[in-house]
Amino acid sequence: MKYNRCGRSGLLLPAISLGLWQNFGENFAVEKSGSILKAAVEAGITHLDLANNYGPPPGSAETRMGEALQKELAGLRDKLVISTKAGYHMWEGPYGEWGSRKHLISSLNQSLKRLRLDYVDIFYHHRPDPDTPLEETMGALADIVRQGKAIYAGISNYSAEGTARAASLLSEMGVPCLIHQPSYSLLNRKPEQGLLQELGRRQIGCIAFSPLAQGRLTNRYLNGIPTDSRVTHSVFLKENNLTPEYLAAAREWNALAESRGQTLAQMALAWVLRRPEITSVLIGASRVEQIHDNVACLNRLDFTAEELARIDAIQARYLPESLV
Repeated sequence: MKYNRCGRSGLLLPAISLGLWQNFGENFAVEKSGSILKAAVEAGITHLDLANNYGPPPGSAETRMGEALQKELAGLRDKLVISTKAGYHMWEGPYGEWGSRKHLISSLNQSLKRLRLDYVDIFYHHRPDPDTPLEETMGALADIVRQGKAIYAGISNYSAEGTARAASLLSEMGVPCLIHQPSYSLLNRKPEQGLLQELGRRQIGCIAFSPLAQGRLTNRYLNGIPTDSRVTHSVFLKENNLTPEYLAAAREWNALAESRGQTLAQMALAWVLRRPEITSVLIGASRVEQIHDNVACLNRLDFTAEELARIDAIQARYLPESLV
């Protein structure tokens, strides 16, 4: 495993982190999730990323993680970085989502009970709240760190401008913004339009979620839709996402990846990690084999200028809308 310093902090994160977004809830076999977690840690993936609403149902991924810390990962707490978040809908009523002090503190207290922990390493505000003053949201994060319920504070899904304001507020409160978690991939390059530059200027870490665009940046769909694929049951990835333009681009990218000695997924992960602002990429996994396949991207992280130009040319030809 390769470990990268997170911004200007003392924290090192693995280049590959594991997200427990969709495959660690009640609909996923406990034995299977346990074997995936164990394989990830054995591969050097020391960062396990959650949120209050991960599952399904919401909260069940944290419950499963808490169980794993007593079983498959027993005795490893201090060798792991465990993060969670609050901000998306979690429970009914006016306090169950967004960015109020009430929601953030209540949600984290619930998360700690499910995780069976006294603290998490990173606590994120999961999305900007247009109605709550940012001073209140960042103040809650700062107090959570001061209280020892989290070691570091982070934000997710913020714009470049929102990131600048949030980071400035946290700095004034004496609690630096450790990390930002945006969606970033070959099929979503919006962070290149200012966000990554802002993170670089402020020396804030960046961990990219959905670097494989929900599986579209794999060879999974190049020859049809497998009956057991995510498209058949996911609310986030649908068959209409697999357009002829996407397939044409993916097939050409796949050919380039093969010429590099990689799978399409490995090249897509390496492509995200090529940016100096990127600390880590978040992968998901429903099989142990996916852990090993994705970690193998670290065997080839370099790109020639010609390869990068070819990647861009393919994108401009078939998927120009994903460049902005």
